[in-house]
Amino acid sequence: MLRFLTLGQLQSNCYVFACDQTLEGVVVDPGDEAQKIIDLIEEEKFKILYIINTHAHIDHTGANREIKKATGAKILIHKEDADMLEMGRYDLSFVQQELALSFSVDRKLVDGEIIKFGMQKLKVIHTPGHTPGGICLLGQDVLFTGDTLFKDSVGRYDFPGGNKEDLRKSLEKKILGLDDNLTILPGHGPFSSLGEEKKNNLVLKDLLEK
Repeated sequence: MLRFLTLGQLQSNCYVFACDQTLEGVVVDPGDEAQKIIDLIEEEKFKILYIINTHAHIDHTGANREIKKATGAKILIHKEDADMLEMGRYDLSFVQQELALSFSVDRKLVDGEIIKFGMQKLKVIHTPGHTPGGICLLGQDVLFTGDTLFKDSVGRYDFPGGNKEDLRKSLEKKILGLDDNLTILPGHGPFSSLGEEKKNNLVLKDLLEK
């Protein structure tokens, strides 16, 4: 069961993904407007186990503390972005200064790790480039891509910690080989499919033609 909200001045996508049978679930990238997320969770009667940040930028983490307080969920982020989150370093907080700058991380993720909730599971795919600890999350027929991959575009690499070559390698080695039928659920903008991105996304097309 998937629900999503587009929140904050940077219009980040926040996803609530839950098991149909148990209603156990996760919140992916709660960037802002915590009460809207909490209202959705309560309305659907979801039991949120984890808050998963695809990376440490504030427009994907800004509501962490409030969601954790409301649900008791644990905050998960890749180990390479954990310091950024805990210390508020390079988190782009200057864009949304009213949001808290740092959070305590409960679990530091690694590539290939499986996050289970109810009958659902997500596989962590480490995709550095936008940030050192950026991740995608692979489900049965969905791929949460954070700011690694968008419809017709890819993540920026000109922020502190970003790296163009790392991003290209992440896309080439970790994403291109996945199932074309996967629904792409990005950190900003509309949904797509991996097959459509291989046809239309200039960066992916270039990598395929190498």
